[in-house]
Amino acid sequence: MQFYAGYGYHASNFEQTYRCYPASFFDKPHLEGGDKVIMPPSALDRLASLHIEYPMLFELHNGVTDRISHCGVLEFVAEEGMIIMPYWMMQNMLLQEGDIVRVKNATLPKGTYVKLQPHTTDFLDISNPKAILEKTLRNFSCLTTGDSIMVAYNNKQYYIDIVEAKPASAVSIIETDCEVDFAPPLDYKEPEKPQRPIVPAGKAPAEDQEVIVEDEPKFKPFTGSGKRLDGKGPKQPAPGASSATAAARSAPSDSNKRANQQTASPSGASTSTRQKTGKLVFGSSASSKKEAEAQKEPAKGSEPPKKEEPKFNAFTGKSYSLKR
Repeated sequence: MQFYAGYGYHASNFEQTYRCYPASFFDKPHLEGGDKVIMPPSALDRLASLHIEYPMLFELHNGVTDRISHCGVLEFVAEEGMIIMPYWMMQNMLLQEGDIVRVKNATLPKGTYVKLQPHTTDFLDISNPKAILEKTLRNFSCLTTGDSIMVAYNNKQYYIDIVEAKPASAVSIIETDCEVDFAPPLDYKEPEKPQRPIVPAGKAPAEDQEVIVEDEPKFKPFTGSGKRLDGKGPKQPAPGASSATAAARSAPSDSNKRANQQTASPSGASTSTRQKTGKLVFGSSASSKKEAEAQKEPAKGSEPPKKEEPKFNAFTGKSYSLKR
């Protein structure tokens, strides 16, 4: 083991223990929007001598609880022996302020698939959750299965679990096309199916029973009561007047009967009916005239034939002379 500035490092890789503190202790709230930490300057010198590949990724290990996560680095300006971390990352690793955490450099494959699960359904109520998630993940270097990342939007914090990652349990998401899938939120409840009412065995279901529908009252015109303008009560009709009026309303008039007969009968019958009523009809057919003449002639055998009266012949009388 080699020693550098009072700290022990392995010859082939970077590995060091630090005391962790949240970003709020050093007025660096911008760390909460990503997964990057701030390390001391001595760590940068050691990493440069080892020719670590970029981007620099690290494995964080809590030896007490055996929790492991991964992160990137933002700056090397922390005090020696200290590491500044986002508070949500400390919660994932069950770390308190001043606890010891082991930091080790790591090489992670590029992610191809990630499955996420929001804690609450409120995240899905955002107008465009996909765009908000894409913007937030730009500040992340890697994702680890089992971690819960924090997405801040509209003065509210949403926590999302990393359920699955491919091709490994920890992947890098820097400059890669990664497919993202969503699992139902933790507080999601499927809508309950409506339960059918239990029908006793002796009774038939409601669908088989005949439904008796009462006939709706039909509209009857002129059935209301009238009122006079002078304030006096309406005249009471005679006892038989109401029944006579109703019979008159219900019975069709002669004119209506005559119109119905004319409509139902053929053309010849309608013409003869019109001729009987004494009205002149123009344009009647020859057949209708014949039928009219046949109706005027009496039936044979019913009455004796009448003698023909002598017709008037002009200038058929005797002449007389005035001279004798």
